[in-house]
Amino acid sequence: MPHPVKTITVEELKRMMDEKKDFQLIDVREKDEKDFSDIGGELIPMGTIANRIAAIRRDVPVVIYCRSGNRSGRIVSFLQEQYGYTNLYNLAGGILAWADRIDPRVRKY
Repeated sequence: MPHPVKTITVEELKRMMDEKKDFQLIDVREKDEKDFSDIGGELIPMGTIANRIAAIRRDVPVVIYCRSGNRSGRIVSFLQEQYGYTNLYNLAGGILAWADRIDPRVRKY
C-alpha cells in the first residue's frame, strides 16, 4: 500500500526559510523552467531523480516542488515507495502558490 504523500504549504515553507531551519529544498522542474522562475531550490529534474538519490538527504526535512505540485507529488510518492524515504514533503500548489501567496515577483507560467 502506498504511503500517503505529506504536504507543506507555501506559508509553512516561508516560515522554515525565515527561521533558517535545517531542510533541503529540491526543484524537480526542468532547467529552463527554473531559469524562468525560481524560489531557490536545488535543481534535480524529475527525469534524473533516480540517478541523483545520493543528493537527497535523509537527515532533515526535504521539501520537493514543481510548478503546481503534480510532478513533485509523484516524485515524493516514488521516493517513498522505491527508496524508503520518510522525510519528504510535497509543496502544495508548487511555485504557482508561492507566486500567488508569498512573492508576486516570482513569474508564473
